[in-house]
Amino acid sequence: MSRPAHIPVLRRQVSDLLRLGQGHTYADATAGLGGHAADAARAVGPAGHIILNDLDPANLAAATRAVETLGVPVTPFHGNFAALPAELARRGIAAHAVLADVGFASNQVEDASRGLSFSRPGPLDMRLNPASPTSAATLVASLSEADLADLIDRYGEERHARRVARRIVERRAEQPIQTTDDLAAIVRSAVRGVGGAGGHSGAIDPATRTFQALRIAVNDELGNLEAFVDQVRAGAAAALGLGPGPRWLLPEARVAVISFHSLEDRIVKRGFEAAQAQGVATVLTRRPIEAEPDEVDANPRARSARLRVLQVGIAARPDY
Repeated sequence: MSRPAHIPVLRRQVSDLLRLGQGHTYADATAGLGGHAADAARAVGPAGHIILNDLDPANLAAATRAVETLGVPVTPFHGNFAALPAELARRGIAAHAVLADVGFASNQVEDASRGLSFSRPGPLDMRLNPASPTSAATLVASLSEADLADLIDRYGEERHARRVARRIVERRAEQPIQTTDDLAAIVRSAVRGVGGAGGHSGAIDPATRTFQALRIAVNDELGNLEAFVDQVRAGAAAALGLGPGPRWLLPEARVAVISFHSLEDRIVKRGFEAAQAQGVATVLTRRPIEAEPDEVDANPRARSARLRVLQVGIAARPDY
C-alpha cells in the first residue's frame, strides 16, 4: 500500500498572509517535504530565492529536489530551525517572508522506526535528527520517577503524570521499555478507569500526552521555539535599525508560525505580542488562524494547527 501524500496545513492562509512576490526571498525554517516551499517558489519565480532548513536530512533533500524542479534558486541548510536566523545573517541573507511549521511531516509519523506514533509498533526513539544522542528510550530508562512525572506533567499536561511515572518505573525494574507498544500499554494501564473512559474525558488515546511529552523533551521543541521567536523579535528590531541583533529579516518582512498544541501556541503568542509591544512589529492575526472544516475533512492533521503571523514594522491588520 502506498503512503498518502503529505498535505501542507493552512496552505491558502499561509500564501495569503506571506504576500510573496516575484524576486522575493523566502525562508522555510522547517521545510519538511517542501509543500509550502513549492508554493513559495511559484510565487517568487526564477528571480527569487528559496531558503530551506530542516533537522531531518532526508526530508531536506526531498524538499530541495521539489523546489529545484520549479527552476527557482535554492539554498539548503541542515540544522535546527532555532539556528537558522544566525546562519542567514552570517551569509548576508535577509528574507521577505519566513515560515516555521513546527509540526511533523507525514512520512516521519508514518515511519515506525522513528517511534513517534504509538499506533505504529517501533523502537522508542522519537529523534527528529537521527544523530542526536538522547532517545525517548534513554529518558524512560534513566530519569527518576519524580523527573518523569514532572516531564509528563509539564510537556504533556497529563493530569495522571505521577501514576504514569510510577508505572513506568515499576515496569522498567522488571524489563527494559524499548518499544512504542510497550510504553503505550504501560500508560494505558496506569490511567485505565481513572477520571473517565481510558483516564481522559475526551476521545484521545490515553498514551497521547505522555508520547507528546517525551517527544518534546527528546527534541527540545519548546526551547527551540522560544529561541526562534526571540530571534524574530531581535531580527525585527535590527531590520528597522533599532537593535544590534543579526539582520536576517527585511523591513516589512512577514514571519508565520504554525503550531500544533497549546504549549507551542502560547510561546508564539507571547513572543509576537512582545515584539509588538516593543514597537518593532505588528501582529497580523488577532486570533490564531485555524483550518476550515473542509480542510480538516481532507487532512485530519490540520485539526490542531494554529497559525500566527507577524510583520516587521507598523502594518495595517488584514481581516484575520
